Amino acid sequence: MDGFSIWHWVVVLALLATPLPIARILKRDGLSPFWALLYFIPLVNLIALWVWGYSRPSGS
Repeated sequence: MDGFSIWHWVVVLALLATPLPIARILKRDGLSPFWALLYFIPLVNLIALWVWGYSRPSGS
């Protein structure tokens, strides 16, 4: 078992690709796309999602 199988690389690519759509949604909502980096920090990502969900839209 020297190397990684294809499934290991699929999981790694999926984890690294997830912040891209999150950043686009955040930008559309008027927030900084860098908030998507909180996805990689355990528990902080859940708190940030909760705060974002209950925040007022920027247009109101």
